[in-house]
Amino acid sequence: MSRLEAKRPSLCKSEPLTSERVKATLSVLKGVVTSCYGPAALLASLPVTQPILKILTTSVQNHVSCFSDCGLFTAILCCNLVENVQGVGLTTTTAIKLNKHLLSLCTEYLKSEICGCRIRIDFGSTQLLLCLVRSLLTSKPACMLTREEVEHISTLILRAFLLTVPENAKDRIILGKSIIVPLKGQRVIDSTVLPGVLIEIPEVQVMKILPIKKSDSFKVALFCASLSGDLSETGEGTVVLSHGVSLENAVLDQLLNLGRQLVSDQVDLVMCQKVIHPSLKQFLRTHGVIAMDRVGVALMEPLSKMTGTQPIGSLNSVSPSSYGSVKDWCTAKFGFKHFFHLIPNETTVCSLLLCNRNDTAWDELKLTCQTALHALQLTIKEPYVLLGGGCTETHLAAYIRHKTRDEPESILKGDGYTQTELQLMSEAFCSALETLAGSLEHDGGEILTDRKYGHFWSVQADSPSAVNWPDLLSRCGCGLYSSQEELGWCFLRGAHHPFMPQTCLPREASGSANDLTLDCFTAKLSGLQVAVETANLILDLSYVIEDRN
Repeated sequence: MSRLEAKRPSLCKSEPLTSERVKATLSVLKGVVTSCYGPAALLASLPVTQPILKILTTSVQNHVSCFSDCGLFTAILCCNLVENVQGVGLTTTTAIKLNKHLLSLCTEYLKSEICGCRIRIDFGSTQLLLCLVRSLLTSKPACMLTREEVEHISTLILRAFLLTVPENAKDRIILGKSIIVPLKGQRVIDSTVLPGVLIEIPEVQVMKILPIKKSDSFKVALFCASLSGDLSETGEGTVVLSHGVSLENAVLDQLLNLGRQLVSDQVDLVMCQKVIHPSLKQFLRTHGVIAMDRVGVALMEPLSKMTGTQPIGSLNSVSPSSYGSVKDWCTAKFGFKHFFHLIPNETTVCSLLLCNRNDTAWDELKLTCQTALHALQLTIKEPYVLLGGGCTETHLAAYIRHKTRDEPESILKGDGYTQTELQLMSEAFCSALETLAGSLEHDGGEILTDRKYGHFWSVQADSPSAVNWPDLLSRCGCGLYSSQEELGWCFLRGAHHPFMPQTCLPREASGSANDLTLDCFTAKLSGLQVAVETANLILDLSYVIEDRN
């Protein structure tokens, strides 16, 4: 008999952030996420046990689950804020309240028409959308893409997104679906986008799919119930059984009756999420009906959306309103795989056939493509992008420093806090943003900011120190501005007098560069809010009760 161990009492710790062990673990997490190139799938794999780290990682993962992007931005900014605020010397209540004021200042500015780091998307042109997708791909080096491959995949992702937008959309847009189909071990450049759905099939099944000549569309029935004849999977409804008749034969008779109705209703294609009984398959095939089974749960929603079918969940009589249609179908071969290609009447569902060299690179590329597609979808609701490459962070820091120095009353609004307290918190907040921008420099080079726009500039690590900066710099982090302008640079982390960065981007800004680095507006704005709110939650912790069993 095994020895029973007494249950240990929970451990209660006060003022958890004063613990050197907690500070050390936060520092380690910050080091991990700062050195990471992304995506933030890393956090899901970290064995986090420390309660404060759990709060932080859970907040970031919740943000990523909703917005797909800016997970590392959120995590690094939160760590920076917690670290910086602890060194300010203000009471926790004061620090949290002022943090909220500064967050409001940021969000109001980013949402305003005078914002100098936000560009409105013109959907009459694909240039900014393509830049956004390209930026997401180039920020994920684990995808192992060459420049040519980045351009190819960026174009495919944008094309896949555009295929999901209804042509005749008016006030309310309901987007379709992009399905990512794996084809590993092939060249990235062989990736392609096709309207409709690709269903992988065995080679032996290709010969059984006979062409059907029709002038109009093909009628489709889609079953979510199993058609295997297994009684445990008959779905809804009843099976009528006469005395002396075997149960298996009764179910098969009902399946064949269903088949007769499908033939009578002139159905051309029957698809089933699960298994179709061989006898029913044969019956349908002899009557010229194509039967596809084991399509899987993942394809049910896009198939229903594309064909207009209502998935059928029983073996009883099928309502004619449950049927849908497709424009055409064909078989296709890509690489070593065979597919059944369903072509829709109206394209709102498409298949992105995604290739990469190996499993690891493909998994990373798939996740990045999903993130890019989600970012494009978010632009429909909020048609803006933010300047990337660290420029939004440094511009925002310059703007906050100027506002807190020159217009403190507009921020404090008579809340009882002093200008000195505001200045201390402003410096901690701005430093957190600038340190975040600095984490983009992985090669040890110098980081500068200009005194006109407040943008991020990076100098190579082996560059001489006493030189004319324009000779070493080309374009800012986002690619919008050139170093040939009279900008006046200073070291990002050095002491310099606050200045007001130029606001209101010129109208020609969106068309001035073909290779801008951009961030998703909605995802980054949410990441900023989550980072500040999570930092405030951690700073406000007085006790942590930890279960030690």
